[in-house]
Amino acid sequence: MAIVTGGSYGIGKAAAWRLADERARVAICARRKDVLEQAAEEIRARTEGDVLSIPADVTILQDIERVVNTTVERFGRLDILVNNAGQADARPFESVTDEAWQEDFDLKLWAAIRFARLAIPHMRKVGGGRIINVTNLGAKAPGPSSVPTSVSRAAGVALTKALSKDLAKDGILVNTVCIGLIKSGQHERRYQQLKAQNPNLALEQFYTQLAQRRDVPLGRVGEEEEAGDVIAFLASERASYLTGIAVNIDGGASPVV
Repeated sequence: MAIVTGGSYGIGKAAAWRLADERARVAICARRKDVLEQAAEEIRARTEGDVLSIPADVTILQDIERVVNTTVERFGRLDILVNNAGQADARPFESVTDEAWQEDFDLKLWAAIRFARLAIPHMRKVGGGRIINVTNLGAKAPGPSSVPTSVSRAAGVALTKALSKDLAKDGILVNTVCIGLIKSGQHERRYQQLKAQNPNLALEQFYTQLAQRRDVPLGRVGEEEEAGDVIAFLASERASYLTGIAVNIDGGASPVV
């Protein structure tokens, strides 16, 4: 039984789909109720799985408590937590206000902390579990104009390692995936802006050019489902000897392992 935050689109939706396809019962949460339920319906149709949609703002503690409690009430237990909620926010340091720093940490770090704190007792009851934190390449190798995201994601990697040490004795494995260039809504919105200036620009051409600009060795942008596959693997028994690791999903782009 799994919770996937930010499960209405992108990597979160792909992870929920892959988990449901492997017969996990999955709860997904996100802020937009209509988009969230549409995602749940799509996953149900593709997998015939049991998918629960719970509208929630993960920056609000009461919403987090409601997601965990509703999931356990519905499914009877909790085995898997995928902390995926987040959005890109990368700017030069001097342009980031205190408010922007706080908002980023609330969304990406504090949400993961609070979900984990509430999930761990339920995992202990069933003899173990999996926590997968979704971070990004900037957590390991921040570039220019990369804050606040690179800093909050680096904290997410540190949280992963610390929890893996604390929870190994309970059979709770904690890992993170560091996301590189993956197809997403934000890239498609940029494509639409460019297409308005160049009507002949095809989406795949845009993605090819993007991969070239970002120096991706494999020469392409990753698919959301490829990230979902790795997350589902880390949540499975096949990954029973993996904890405290950070897996790059980046086509080889990261300068560090």
